Amino acid sequence: MKSFIVCCGTAAALLAPAALPAAAQEPWSLERCIDNAVAHNITIEQYRLRTESQAIQLQNAKYSRLPDLNASAGENFSFGRGLTADNTYTNTNTSSTSFSVGTSVPIFTGFQIPNQIKLNQLNLEAATADLEKAKNDIRTQVAQEYVQALYNMEILDVARRQVSIDSAQVARLQALLDVGRASRAELSQQQATLAQSRLTVIQADNNLKLALLSLSQLLELDSPEGFTVLRPDSVEWKVESGEFATAVPSGEGMAAANSTPYTLNSTLENALSTKPEVQAAQLRLQAADRSIKIAQAGLYPTLSFSAGLGTNYYTTSGFKADGFGTQLKNNFSQYLGFNLSIPIFNRFQTRNSIRSAKLEKMNQTLALAQTKRTLYKEIQTAWYNTIAAREKLHSSNEARRASEDAFQLVQAKYEQGKATITEFNEAKNAYLKTESDLTQARYEYLYQTALLKFYRGEPLHF
Repeated sequence: MKSFIVCCGTAAALLAPAALPAAAQEPWSLERCIDNAVAHNITIEQYRLRTESQAIQLQNAKYSRLPDLNASAGENFSFGRGLTADNTYTNTNTSSTSFSVGTSVPIFTGFQIPNQIKLNQLNLEAATADLEKAKNDIRTQVAQEYVQALYNMEILDVARRQVSIDSAQVARLQALLDVGRASRAELSQQQATLAQSRLTVIQADNNLKLALLSLSQLLELDSPEGFTVLRPDSVEWKVESGEFATAVPSGEGMAAANSTPYTLNSTLENALSTKPEVQAAQLRLQAADRSIKIAQAGLYPTLSFSAGLGTNYYTTSGFKADGFGTQLKNNFSQYLGFNLSIPIFNRFQTRNSIRSAKLEKMNQTLALAQTKRTLYKEIQTAWYNTIAAREKLHSSNEARRASEDAFQLVQAKYEQGKATITEFNEAKNAYLKTESDLTQARYEYLYQTALLKFYRGEPLHF
């Protein structure tokens, strides 16, 4: 997941937000963003075309069982000795016209056709799984960018609160200066602090615009103008009472939203049975078995049936010939035939084809193992990231409450003249930084829990 950057110093974080003009359009929900990205993403469209191509190949394999039908016509001219109408040879010019229609049907091909059909069927299913994997990749990318935009929105709010506090202090010091109870130096110092806070808002606003731009590009939108995202109202951060809107791992297990416990191993087992990348690798392993059988078909004899119709017209220069229609009628013929081909020696091509197919099966076995291992690492990482996010959320909340109490105390002392403006600003900045840290922890937690559920086959939503 994209790392969140938290600002230090005078306040909020820099990765921050700025709301786009409210004039524009209705904010987009995560579900709408995902649907739009899946519908318009170019990479997904390329995978969809590959799937259609595999479907065509499957049709071709099925149609190979059908008989073919071919028609031909030919015109030949011969100079020199040729056969005459009375069945003798003489030096003369001859010409002939022929017509034929023929068909052939494969009867036995060493089981090549059924295995080819099954191979193409498996390839189509694997391509479909690849398409779904591409969609899942886009879904997670959209969710990541969406959370980043939400995070930047929250950070902008923190930065604006900082400006509000600093503005109030500038006004207060100005009033005190007017009655001689504050120095010009104190007012100038606070005005400088206010200017820095406003700069933080500008930086935060730009960071939000960049986040929304990145998300809009992922959605294939023509322009980010007017585009903004919807804050999930359903997410309630009831950290104090221990109530969470989504499930988090706890110890050896994890309590889901429906209170059904599950473990890291059960999550992995669920992913292995549902994730399209694993299904695609398994299908390609099965396809490798079919490729071996197709290669072995070269060891078997093949049998085909053929039939046809034909006729011709023949003339010899200097000799009288029957009319065109008469010859076509008289020369009309039909034929039926069977053709048996027995492989004896083909320069070891069949043997090497079988060897290559077996090597490909070994390669697909390794590919399946690698896919499972990669998925396990991803789930394991998401699992422990979720645990860490939960702990960070608790710690950040405690830190924010403590710093808020400290800031309120210093603020009261400052208003009573018992603390300096420097002490006030330090307490304020510490409080606002913990606000930023808590915002970061909330959205890390939101993303990680949603991602972990996604690995279990649940829809990606907040």
